[in-house]
Amino acid sequence: MTYKSKFGFGCMRLPQTNPNDPTAIDQELFNQMVDIYMEKGFNYFDTSYAYHNGKSEVAIRKAVVERYPRESYRICDKMPTWALTCEEDNEKFVNEMLERLGIDYFDVFFIHNINGPWVKNAIKANTFEYVKKMKENGVAKKIGFSFHDKSDLLKKVLDKYGDMFDIVQLELNYLDWEDPSIEAHKCYDLCVEHGLDVYVMEPLKGGVIVNPNDEIKNDFKNFNPNKSIASFAIRFCASLENVKMVLSGMSKMDDLLDNCDTYENFEVLSDEENEFLERMALKLAENVAVPCSECGYCVDACPEMIPIPEYFHLYNTSKNQPESNIYRLYYDKLADEKVPAEECTYCSTCIDHCTQKIDIPEMLEKVCEHFEEGFSPYAGDP
Repeated sequence: MTYKSKFGFGCMRLPQTNPNDPTAIDQELFNQMVDIYMEKGFNYFDTSYAYHNGKSEVAIRKAVVERYPRESYRICDKMPTWALTCEEDNEKFVNEMLERLGIDYFDVFFIHNINGPWVKNAIKANTFEYVKKMKENGVAKKIGFSFHDKSDLLKKVLDKYGDMFDIVQLELNYLDWEDPSIEAHKCYDLCVEHGLDVYVMEPLKGGVIVNPNDEIKNDFKNFNPNKSIASFAIRFCASLENVKMVLSGMSKMDDLLDNCDTYENFEVLSDEENEFLERMALKLAENVAVPCSECGYCVDACPEMIPIPEYFHLYNTSKNQPESNIYRLYYDKLADEKVPAEECTYCSTCIDHCTQKIDIPEMLEKVCEHFEEGFSPYAGDP
């Protein structure tokens, strides 16, 4: 087994020329990153109908499909479960995805984000059966689904549909491994029991793992100054036997180069390193105010379109840097440019769609209290 084959390019967080416009992909930088990635022997690209508001697939076509021979790369795409209204939607979305990508088959095809609310859409639209036929007809070489819920739902889905599939894509990282709200370890074990390969998303938990406070950063530096925090998280996932792919969403060239170095010089995680990461997981859990992976599914479900992950990101960063008041200015700017956090109506629609099972209305209230009562925007920073 080669660990290099486990490095997948996740295309949900591509480089942007405008950070406030997800469709403004920096195509030139993405092309450069793709070239380095491919030159080093990596070739797996993961996208979705929804990523970058539909522009991720187009960017992959421009960077990969139009510039490399078809046999040299692999593409994974995903059925938008939340948009399914009837059985005919399956073919409609698949044809649109193939057209956006400029290909005539998928190397891997997933039903996207199986969770409590959206699995009902997939069942009603016969999407499980449709995707099985995609493999039989050669439209997809391998099939599976991405999963964002607890182990009891995964067991039900695998007991009913597991024999149809090759792969389950799980949110898996050392912070979530034993977290009772995510149950990553239990979900991994269920996939192993069913003989399914595991592909990993969110190995850095949307950046939470690599943006800790200074104390945790120093712990990593003291433990091993020659390895990045990200490399430990990647190696934790890739060292698991049934994990066959680990996605990394890379918006900067430095991220790509660091990941390439991790896989080109791969070392299976040692017992000592595992024990260290267990300690760091406990510390991180204590210091992360909101365990948000910034997937954005809550925003799609929110009637007010509140940019929930952006508020949580500011809150987490502010909590880790309490001496800085600049984040109040960022908070005010976000509220002015998009939707104020205080416009939450407590309808709780977002909670069912949260991959982390966060009580979002309650946490948004804490965000508002933190920035509006506890901060002076003119203190500390110029």
